[in-house]
Amino acid sequence: MGAPPTRPADRALAKPRRRLPAAVAALVALLAVGAGVLLDLSTPAPRPASAPADEFSAARAYRNVEVIAARPHVAGSEANDRVREHLVGTLRGLGLDTQVQDAVAPEAGQLSGAAGGATLARVRNVVARLPGTDPTGRVFLVSHYDSVQTGPGGNDDAAGTATILEVARALATGPRPRNDVVFVLTDAEEACLCGAAGFAADHPLAADGGVVLNLEARGSTGPVIMFETSRNNAKLVDVFGRAAPHPVGTSFAVEIYRALPNDTDFTAFLDQKFIGLNSAYIDGGAIYHTPLDVPARMDRGSLQMHGDNALGLAREFGRTDLGDLRAGHDDTYFPVPGGLVRYPGWLTLPLAVVALLAVGALGWLLRRRGRATAGTLAAGVALTLVPLVVAPLGAWLLWTAITTVRPGYAELLDPYRPVWYRLAVVALAAAVLLCWYALSRRRVGPAALAFGGLTWLALFGVLLAVLVPGGAYLTTVPALAGAVAALTALATRRDGPWPVVAVTLAAAVAVVILLPTVVLLFPALGMGMGAVAALVAVLLGLAALPVVDLLHPQAGGQRGLLALRARRLGALPATAAALAAVVLAGVGFSVDRFDADHPVPTHLMYALDAGTGKAAWLSHEEAPQPWTDGYVDRSVSVADDFPGLGDGELRAGPAQAASLPAPKLETLADTRAGDQRTLRVRVTPQRPVRLLTLHVDTTTATVRAASVAGREVPVKAREGRWGFGIVFHAPPPEGVEVTLTLATTGGGPVNLRAMDASDGLSALPGFRARPAGVGVVGSHSSEMLAVARTYPL
Repeated sequence: MGAPPTRPADRALAKPRRRLPAAVAALVALLAVGAGVLLDLSTPAPRPASAPADEFSAARAYRNVEVIAARPHVAGSEANDRVREHLVGTLRGLGLDTQVQDAVAPEAGQLSGAAGGATLARVRNVVARLPGTDPTGRVFLVSHYDSVQTGPGGNDDAAGTATILEVARALATGPRPRNDVVFVLTDAEEACLCGAAGFAADHPLAADGGVVLNLEARGSTGPVIMFETSRNNAKLVDVFGRAAPHPVGTSFAVEIYRALPNDTDFTAFLDQKFIGLNSAYIDGGAIYHTPLDVPARMDRGSLQMHGDNALGLAREFGRTDLGDLRAGHDDTYFPVPGGLVRYPGWLTLPLAVVALLAVGALGWLLRRRGRATAGTLAAGVALTLVPLVVAPLGAWLLWTAITTVRPGYAELLDPYRPVWYRLAVVALAAAVLLCWYALSRRRVGPAALAFGGLTWLALFGVLLAVLVPGGAYLTTVPALAGAVAALTALATRRDGPWPVVAVTLAAAVAVVILLPTVVLLFPALGMGMGAVAALVAVLLGLAALPVVDLLHPQAGGQRGLLALRARRLGALPATAAALAAVVLAGVGFSVDRFDADHPVPTHLMYALDAGTGKAAWLSHEEAPQPWTDGYVDRSVSVADDFPGLGDGELRAGPAQAASLPAPKLETLADTRAGDQRTLRVRVTPQRPVRLLTLHVDTTTATVRAASVAGREVPVKAREGRWGFGIVFHAPPPEGVEVTLTLATTGGGPVNLRAMDASDGLSALPGFRARPAGVGVVGSHSSEMLAVARTYPL
């Protein structure tokens, strides 16, 4: 007997006469495109100190990094004073008019949470101006020069600050720009974004607004990504695409960042109606905010990319009519090798609808040509949900298993050496997709499965166009390209070369659009959300299903040993991908071990009530590491005793009371009018500290109005005993004056709770130094030493 006839469901879009050469050619083409995409995302070679004076040199900038990040330099510290002196001297040495803005400024964004009222800081911003020849406005290059208390900030943000110094040098040595260029090096960004808020709201140079280029780093390596823009960004993105030598940025990233509760100095400028762009490199996040963020950990290529882009944009905005940069819409944009593709945001929904209609036309034509039936098309759509759900779930389960065995990962933004784990997630997604395809192909058919994949891409495109317009291109464009390619394949001879060419070109479009997204999502979200990258990897695979089909023996017609051989050959890609996932995860687990150079992160604080003499060790770790577990043994809320630390639960343990003074509270004035009482007090630290807090007991008074250092602050009480509070970062040695207008409760005293906080636990009784392999987590409260006392007035 002969082989059974080929069913309509078995008919693929392409049926080349020489299947193996066609598969090899298509795969080589896609690998070449993928290599081009990855090369485009790589950082440039750092230029030496001998580079021409009008170019950015990472080597020259790195000299400033070494000075700025020589040691931790939190706002208000002597180390920060020395950094500021270096910045002022460098900018004045370039012949620029340089000033220090010394002010008390409020918080920008919503970062503190612990105050239950108002957050402020004493800031000293370094501001220099390069005057333009015929200004139409001002261009502001912004970065912050302070660091966290736990690390020297070699990347965050010595990278941005040193970049601006080198850009200032390059601009000052060349022809003067048309527009003013203002270099703003802000203070107290890590504490509360207060430096940027103080400049944007109060400095004379900021009065008329302008274009802001904010430079950040949240890691140690990787491409510099332009991840945030002001609203109606079309003309800004046009300049970015033309003027930045390495224009890596996506409208999808902008949409995601706008939805997240994250802030940088850029937030303070947006609050004051500035326009602009926000850029950072974000890979290597394990060292973020830790003692490991030293200059030596910096990727000089990332620094070079920062500088190339900043200098190119400064020059372009420096000669542009800044009054003509506000557009009426956002652009959709994404990087491609050699540039940036962009189109008006108002095209997003129409394009998504066109893609969906094109996929619908494909389904109609597949039925008409006998390549599929209504039943198999419906089955193809339904079955495609399997990899879309299973692959992300598998990635989540993989990381859950790894963190269960190695719980130290829970406190890290990303592993120290994450590449093996990332590759394991991609291989796992590929294994799920290929296994699903091998099992479904004979039952439903290649054409119906390809239709199912394109249908979901198109549906996601419509959904994103409605909910997250800047991200709709991710699936709309591959769906449209795939539908056009499939329609082309149906219009030509199936056994000729053109169907293979068409589906390969469509897959190449998907690679160009989705591969960078997979690559950038890992450092952006961390391995804890690797499931999102797995989902995008599956979407890429669905867009390339007709090419995937070429890896399988021709569908239909086999029986007996031939059918068995075909099934075994079809299972090979899935088996290889699954094996690769296991091996890569194992290599990652073996290679990324905690050691002295890559320590397991731990979090510890010390809190003392100077009034009662009671002290405690505190930690944010939900499942304490063995070292931390030696200090804490239970969960508690510290909201009543230390309201300045927030109202969440912490792990706690008993501690010896250190001989440390609480902040001093002096009454400067006390007046009454009916049930209203006005208190003017001064809170003065009795030791070097980086912050002060003052809270009012709501059982004794209600705050109606408040001012700090002569500045009115909003009254926004929270739940609990200490409903209204003030947090003041970088307080001066002479203390901070606070005026409270109160509605008193009864005739008793008003209770005020004052707390201050410094950094460093090594001198405390009972503290044991961390052994090699145990490090400090990147947190604003790590190593904090807090002392509080209640004052009845």
